Amino acid sequence: MGTRIEIVQGNITKLQVDAIVNAANTTLLGGGGFDSAIHRAAGPSLLEECRTLNGCQTGEAKITKGYNLPAKFVIHTAGPVWRGGNYNEDKHIANCYRNSLQLAVNKNIKTIAFPSISTRAFGFPFERASKIAINTVKKFLSDQESLEKVIFICFAESNYESFKNLV
Repeated sequence: MGTRIEIVQGNITKLQVDAIVNAANTTLLGGGGFDSAIHRAAGPSLLEECRTLNGCQTGEAKITKGYNLPAKFVIHTAGPVWRGGNYNEDKHIANCYRNSLQLAVNKNIKTIAFPSISTRAFGFPFERASKIAINTVKKFLSDQESLEKVIFICFAESNYESFKNLV
């Protein structure tokens, strides 16, 4: 399984994979951070398609084309806002990863890249979110053979080192 999970430092909008995951808000209409960067890189057609999806509940996932991105698809997942850990944030963030992975399998996607969901603008503690992400992906991959590669991409070097240490 170790060869199916990879940690990379870089820019998610530059990855040549079947799908990248967008850590979105519930409207799916753009926001800050990675969400904004993905919308800019994909071009205005991404926003047009997102408008047809009627948003996304926290923990759920929806898919669009990648448009001007190297990735064929963008899987949008609405991460939880950190409110101290007493509002099912752990469950919701695990659902973001699980539902994104299941959607990828349903669409015959073989390679997928995730940013660190909810850890920036939504305030989820990075190490806690990373542990949940890694454990959720490992469990999913143990039950699912069709996904060939799951990449965790970190923009900041400090996050990259932390993720590598956790894996």
